[in-house]
Order: sequence, then structure tokens, then C-alpha cells
Amino acid sequence: MGIMLSFLVERSNSCKRSTVLSSAEATRRTYSLDLSKAKDVQRIHMSSVNTLDLDPVENRYLLSGGGDGVVAIYDVQTRPAVKEWTCPYMCGVGRSNPHVHKRSVETVQWYPHDTGMFITSSMDEKVKVWDTNALTPAEEFDIKEAVYSHHLSSVATQHCLIAVGSKSSRIQLCDLQTGSSTHILRGHKDAVVSVQWSNREEYLLASGSRDGRILLWDVRHASGCLRSLDQYNGKKPSDITIGTSAHKGDVSGLCFTDDGLYLISFGTDHRLRRWDVVSGKNTLLNFGHVVNESGKSVKFTCSVGSNPAAAFIPTVNDISVFDLEDGEMVYDLKGHYHKVNCCVFHPYLQELYSGGNDSNILIWEPVLDRDPPLEEEEENSKNDTNEVEASSTVQTNATADAWSSDEGD
Repeated sequence: MGIMLSFLVERSNSCKRSTVLSSAEATRRTYSLDLSKAKDVQRIHMSSVNTLDLDPVENRYLLSGGGDGVVAIYDVQTRPAVKEWTCPYMCGVGRSNPHVHKRSVETVQWYPHDTGMFITSSMDEKVKVWDTNALTPAEEFDIKEAVYSHHLSSVATQHCLIAVGSKSSRIQLCDLQTGSSTHILRGHKDAVVSVQWSNREEYLLASGSRDGRILLWDVRHASGCLRSLDQYNGKKPSDITIGTSAHKGDVSGLCFTDDGLYLISFGTDHRLRRWDVVSGKNTLLNFGHVVNESGKSVKFTCSVGSNPAAAFIPTVNDISVFDLEDGEMVYDLKGHYHKVNCCVFHPYLQELYSGGNDSNILIWEPVLDRDPPLEEEEENSKNDTNEVEASSTVQTNATADAWSSDEGD
């Protein structure tokens, strides 16, 4: 409390910018999460909870998809006049709905600009675009392969493409505007487990595969990928005979940091890696051994607004929280009884929502009497202005023409 008061005093004396205070508070809350004792989420799924998404418009409605094919929507900001409450189930696509997925739902996503629409993909080889009010598909794409993940860009203004990773080695791009799904990206040699659009460059797409490779694509140029990320940065040891790879196993998950400057990858080689998006280099940050026993896509997430940023990684029955500046594992979140499949971060409340094979959706909220790393944050904040100025001089256009020299090949 004393540190926070000192921030307020310095702010009132115009010694600190308001953004420093908000960043300090976001950091304090992000690094002090624990299982909520006051609220939980109504249990709907009778099977595993595979995927979650929080609506980006109001940050109020939580979307879930389960191994039973069911899709559910909850209100996580309901505030009844009691100390303990359950976030209620609002509506969803149950087994009685004639349009329900026939097999496990692997990814759910809200339409980035409107809660009136959401997208689901499933092992039944379908990607469906749903009308939230009618709970019927407005559009349906037949991928013809079991779908592991899909993603729609949150920043795109010139396209409306859903990237789809499936059991096939090809990435399919489904156009919401035309209903076409004929655009194909070829480059992987095995199933594409994870796809993720950049939150900074609207044409930049990252994909991770069971071939151990992470490819970056500029979807305006279909002749080939921009680059294949190399864990050795071009300095492969002599005893390694395989080609360029990002991981020595499946690439289970991908996530861009909030500023879009780094890509975090998680592989079945039990390694977490941080990549510089502009240079494509492995930053060689050592996260240590991070257990990954998943045979499918792992939906992990990064914090928003904190300094340093944090990554929340499902590791078997727990969620490990990593400092993305020094690679340290800060603490474990323990509460699930079985394997954790997914988690999503609330950007304003600094809450975390997670789902697992125990059919539960758990809420992790800040415990403000825990000692936060504010002293470190105060030191970091002194360099905020310099960092902003420095970053503005860096070439951040990851889809620059220099990356596409092979376009005419």
C-alpha cells in the first residue's frame, strides 16, 4: 500500500505519467493470482473443456467449447449482492441443437468486433460461424480433415480470413466475406496443430506443426512462407542432421505477446521459446523444462498491460506462470483435478479463466495481500519513456518486401 501511495503522490506532483501507475497496478495484479474463493463458473460441460475465449468488445462474455461438442456462453461480470456467486450460463449450443458439432470442439473464438457472432472448429472437420442470437450457423466450411485450431485476425481491416490448421499439412484460409475456402498455404510436412494471426500486422500469420517447424506467412504472397524459424539461429550443431526446426517435437501452441513484438511457442520437446517477430531469431531465453504431454493444440495466453509480461502455460494439471523478460517460472496455479487444456486472460480485471479435462472452468483472481513485484516494476517504469522511443525506431513491419524476395519464384 505504501508503494501505491507513493505512486499517487508522484503522479499528483506530475513526476510520473498515468500509464506508469496503471502498468504498476496491472503488474501487481497479474503476478498475484490465486484460485478465486468468491466466484466460480456454472458447470455445463459433461466432458473436457478444450477451449475458451473472452469477448474482446465488452470483455464480459466467456465462450467455451468441450469434448462433448457443446458450446457455452457465460457472463463473467455478473455482480450479485452476495459475497460468493457463480458466473451464470447464458446460452449455448447443446446436444439437442440440430447444428451441434458431432465431435470434440477444439477452438472457439468471438468475432473481434461484435458479440453477435462467434466461430467454432471441431474434430468433425467443420468450421462454423454462428449467429449468437439465433444459435444457428450463418456459414459453414467443410475442411475435410479433423481441425485442431483456427484463428481470425483481431486487427485486420482489409481481409476477413479464418486460418485453419488441421490434420492436413496445408493451412486453409476461409473467407468470411465470400464464403470461399479455396486459398491454401503449403509448406509444412505434417499436421498443422496451431495457427495464430499477428496482433500487430494484419497479413502476418504464424503456424506450428507436428513437423517441428514454425512458419511465418504473408498471406498476400501465396508462393511460399516468409521464413521458417530456426531454434539454432543458423548455427546448428554438427551432430544435428535434420533440417531447420523450431522444436524437436510437435509445436503445440503459439501466442503473440500483447505488443506483437514477440511470438511464444510451446513444443512437445518440453520447451517454451520466445521469438523476435521482426528478425525471426530465437531470443535464447531459458525457460527451463516445461512439461508438455499434449497430443493436440495447447491454448495458452499472455498477460496484457503488465511489465514484465507474463505467459500462462498449461502444464499437465497446473498452469505455470512465466516472466517473459527473464524466463523465470514465477509460480504454479494449482486447482484442476485433471489435465488443463486452455486458459484466457482478462485484460482489465487481470483475471485468468482456465478449462480442463475435469470439466471445470476455474477463475483465478488477484490476491492483493500477496507481495507483488512492484519494486521491480518501479525500476522498469523509469525506462518506459526511453523504451517507447527506442521501439518506435525499430522496423516493426514484419511483412516488409525484403521478406518476400522469393515471391516471383
